[in-house]
Amino acid sequence: MFKKILQFLLNIIPVLLMIGLIPFVSDDYILTGIYVGIVIISFWIRKGRKEVNLFFMGMILMTILEYFFVRTGVESFIRNSLFGLMPMWLPVLWGYGFVVIKRFIRIFNF
Repeated sequence: MFKKILQFLLNIIPVLLMIGLIPFVSDDYILTGIYVGIVIISFWIRKGRKEVNLFFMGMILMTILEYFFVRTGVESFIRNSLFGLMPMWLPVLWGYGFVVIKRFIRIFNF
């Protein structure tokens, strides 16, 4: 079980790093570039079968859903560099989040 927890923690480090950078990098374009770099490095270190497809599917799907969610007025962002509604880096974070969830499911055999 310790090995599984360690595997999960190693997989979640990029997401924690991405979230941790948000208050320190105020330019959304630069932050998006950093996120893309983190994702590329993460995939270079370890890339499972069809994870790149899952990443892009998560990016696209969550961008569409987030767009409609923000348009309802329930949620809003101060940083709105994408469509004037949300930060540009958010879809990258969502996309990689999909990959981490897949890895979590695989590690713990759900």
